[in-house]
Amino acid sequence: MNTSIRRSIRWPMNVYAIRAIYRFEMARTFRTLMQSIASPVLSTSLYFIVFGAAIGSRVGAIDGISYAAFIIPGLIMLSLLNESISNASFGIYMPKFTGTIYEVLSAPVSYVEIVLGYVGAAASKSIILGVLILITARLFVAYDIAHPLWMIGFLILTAVTFSLFGFIIGIWADGFEKLQIVPMLIVTPLTFLGGSFYSIGMLPPLWQKIALFNPVVYLISGFRWSFYGVADVSVGVSLGMTLLFMLICLAVIARIFKTGYKLKN
Repeated sequence: MNTSIRRSIRWPMNVYAIRAIYRFEMARTFRTLMQSIASPVLSTSLYFIVFGAAIGSRVGAIDGISYAAFIIPGLIMLSLLNESISNASFGIYMPKFTGTIYEVLSAPVSYVEIVLGYVGAAASKSIILGVLILITARLFVAYDIAHPLWMIGFLILTAVTFSLFGFIIGIWADGFEKLQIVPMLIVTPLTFLGGSFYSIGMLPPLWQKIALFNPVVYLISGFRWSFYGVADVSVGVSLGMTLLFMLICLAVIARIFKTGYKLKN
């Protein structure tokens, strides 16, 4: 192709900028491999040992599924949500902390490309972690995946959605302490109360209705359905609620860049 023709062709986005941000964030993961990957996998393995082997033998089956297999989707979601938020929030917070965010904002890079780079890297790390936990689970318990394509779809959608949420937290936080407030005090409790280790159908009727106000219920329920074909709520509702939360996060991020909230000051 003629050089002048090549120069006249413009990609709709700056692919080089997206790739540079993405590769930088992914390289940071491999520099801290023990903290980023090994530690969450080992922690989840302990859950399998304690809840799956020790407690699971006394609980029995839930909806015809052994307890050890039943908690696999919940445990993956527990790690996926926390790691997605942590990776994305820390990824955007560090440039703010060091001041390099101003170099990124002044570069010929659009806000969409910045989000794609940081959120794409955070979601990729979380997906890798989810797959590793899925493989690790096979060492402790046998399980089947009834709808593998739906499982992959829920995995990717959840990782992207909560990476967007983590991106918002990273911009909002003005100290390392605030990076941990939402994951530790809000997301983790909601995940434990969202059916990670039980079906909400086991709760009294009143608490079943209250549990439906927990957004994590829909994530875990949809993900569990992709494994075993059973769910606490309709898979369509689970998918819709996840997409709704993702759209809310996108709207908030668009507003942040439009107003320059905690970016331009």
